[in-house]
Amino acid sequence: MNVIEKLNSIKNGEITAKENVENFIKVIDENNESINAFIELNYENALKQADVIDAKIANGEDVGALAGIVFGIKANINVEDLIISAASKTLENYIGSYNATVVKEILDEDGIIIGILNMDEFAAGSSTETSYYGPTQNPAAMGRIPGGSSGGCAAAIAGKMCDISIGSDTGGSIRNPASHCGVIGFKPTYGAVSRQGLLDLSMSLDQIGPLSNDVSGIALTLNTIAKYDETECTTLNWDKPDFTNVLDDTSLKGMKIAVCKEFIDVTDDEINKTVNQAINKLVEAGAELVEVSFDYINLCLPTYYLINYVEFFSATRKYDGREYGSRIEEVCGDEVLRRIKIGSHIAEAEFSGKYYKQALKARSVIRSEITSMLENVDLIVGPTVPKLPHEIGAELEPMEMYAYDILTVIANLAGIPAASIPAGEVDGIPVGLQLQAKPLDDLKIIKAMSVFENTQ
Repeated sequence: MNVIEKLNSIKNGEITAKENVENFIKVIDENNESINAFIELNYENALKQADVIDAKIANGEDVGALAGIVFGIKANINVEDLIISAASKTLENYIGSYNATVVKEILDEDGIIIGILNMDEFAAGSSTETSYYGPTQNPAAMGRIPGGSSGGCAAAIAGKMCDISIGSDTGGSIRNPASHCGVIGFKPTYGAVSRQGLLDLSMSLDQIGPLSNDVSGIALTLNTIAKYDETECTTLNWDKPDFTNVLDDTSLKGMKIAVCKEFIDVTDDEINKTVNQAINKLVEAGAELVEVSFDYINLCLPTYYLINYVEFFSATRKYDGREYGSRIEEVCGDEVLRRIKIGSHIAEAEFSGKYYKQALKARSVIRSEITSMLENVDLIVGPTVPKLPHEIGAELEPMEMYAYDILTVIANLAGIPAASIPAGEVDGIPVGLQLQAKPLDDLKIIKAMSVFENTQ
């Protein structure tokens, strides 16, 4: 049963919202201790929400578009009255004083929030190993990382602990763990979804988005959260489509998709083989396949991290111990401290022109090149992550860890929509197919994923 089918079953009284919540509570109680996806649970309020929804349905009252659907929320997105720690000791006692816009929209449509999900500390990582609350296991490959920074979000979906999770994506933080855990993760166009209430890592790159086990869950959630927000200056006032309209599509005739040689060159051979099989299914469904070239692949990671370091340093200045928890430099982990120190160094006046301003120029070149490529094709498709997830606890140099992101940072630098959908497995470990489109062509990605899903 996919998410929309479950929604209809709840609305039709075939199952109750309370039963849906109770089923997830059972799974969480059985498995969360070993997986460590949730770091705070909201059972009492979730059951109360479910009772209200069930009473409305029993009385013939209208219910919201997400009635009874159960959500987990990443620990850097504000939920009122829950601890929003960003998985850091810095904020271990910070209780959300308001709901982020996306949380408010979910609740307004009768979605149910069951808890807060683990992540890399302040979203600084690609493995969910930097969390103050300990690493999260990959339910699809126990003993290996789930990816990050939204590792708890992907693990909760892969472990069937909630219907949908809401994460944030700065350089692949939704798509990377979606690939590793064998679920679907969607990063919308920058500005399509409000970031109000997000504890930002890098404000010009961050985007909130959903993860689900099926495309219907992604489409249904985007219908609710993708909208203009007058309280958040980066949101776009756009003519949003109904993302559920393409869920029954079975043909990609008329759609042109592109593979990029440079993306293939940096990816392990076995992953390429699996992803190519997935791409062939898109072609069999009617898509026209062409090859394109991207000359700036080696520029993407340094550009991304230079911008990330400076913006993260700026974002963390409010964690000085006077208003929000502890002083961050005194209690944070090594990766967060590394980014703060490098960001501080780059931001100094004598270096900003040498590094940060040059990175902004490089970003403009990357954005221009990618958007130019997308003028002639509908989608760029290829691997989401170039290598398999490592074993938890393995010692990696920082650049080895950063290399996980080489194919995902591009969408954030360019502000374009991108998603990862399971392509298959290598040695029993999931790998993802990434799809990228022009700004505000999010629907084309949903359509292609729907057709791909419908061929399975």
